[in-house]
Amino acid sequence: MLMTALLFWISVAFVVYVYAGYPALLGVWAMLAPRRRSQAPSRSLRLLSGRDSHLPGVSVIVAARNEAPRLPARIDNLLASDYPADLLQIIVASDGSSDDTAAVLAPYADRVELLLLPASGKASALNAAVDRARHPILVFSDARQRFAPDAVSRLVRNFRQPEIGAVSGELMLAPSNSTIGAGMGVYWNYEKWLRRREAIVGSTLGVTGAIYAMRRELWQPLPPGTLLDDVLGPIRVVLRGYQVTFDSDAHAFDEAPADAEQELRRKMRTLAGNFQLVAQEPRLLVPGVNPVWLQFMSHKIGRLLVPYALLAIFATSAALAPTSWFFALVFGAQLLFFALAAYGAALDRRERVEPTASRVNREAA
Repeated sequence: MLMTALLFWISVAFVVYVYAGYPALLGVWAMLAPRRRSQAPSRSLRLLSGRDSHLPGVSVIVAARNEAPRLPARIDNLLASDYPADLLQIIVASDGSSDDTAAVLAPYADRVELLLLPASGKASALNAAVDRARHPILVFSDARQRFAPDAVSRLVRNFRQPEIGAVSGELMLAPSNSTIGAGMGVYWNYEKWLRRREAIVGSTLGVTGAIYAMRRELWQPLPPGTLLDDVLGPIRVVLRGYQVTFDSDAHAFDEAPADAEQELRRKMRTLAGNFQLVAQEPRLLVPGVNPVWLQFMSHKIGRLLVPYALLAIFATSAALAPTSWFFALVFGAQLLFFALAAYGAALDRRERVEPTASRVNREAA
């Protein structure tokens, strides 16, 4: 029983470190770290007197598959950017779309370069779009989100510091009435807190896929089938000796997930993508070779191992429950937690099914 109890406490300590200990360490580290020198003025480019001759050209890349209903609004949003129009190239990489993507983008032919590609995955679509890009700064986005008018200019200002290789903007999630959406909002705020402080002490580990920028010269083609392009691309920038920072003034806007299944799919994709990331870049596991090794092991690898630690806690507390009221209480608390989680998932499913059934009944009537 001694080894069982030891495994229990090691597993508990591991979970506590990943979600509380590492953030506490990071918070202290960030307070003690020397501050990066201030960025260029943050005022809107439209308020600048005269033309800034040092502004670089920017290629905005949107990878999309069957996003025809969203693309016109997305393009209008990008065209409303305060960045000079003659320095802004917009590329839409259509990854095997079978809808009327080409038709809805036809009115924008003079401003948008549409790449009609065979279905081969987002990574391949991004590679093709970067090949077409003609400017030194790449800005990546999705079809669903919207940028603030000054988002591009705020991203670009970071590259006046030569050590910055990539920069993430901040995704602002609209409040949601659903339990899942509210929980996602809390989690996302926690994640952004970590990223801000990781940027202060060195480099953030990934970027927000909805809004980030990179020096074109640092782009490396993504392997086909890459799941986390917004982690692999930036972490390769870090491995080349550059920094990836986080700009909380560059905003994109989206809505929080409305149901548990959507959030579960996102989580599963992220977990699978992190395993894939290690296979693609095993250098990340080597101290000294990876400049952000501690952050990577704590933030990424730690979360990969947390499910196994939770299973160990459950199994060991079950085995020890007959021997101690403490372990019996811990085991019972876990059973209650899992029961409440299952009940919440059932409620979420019912909330989604009932409106659909009501609509079908109305249409049949």
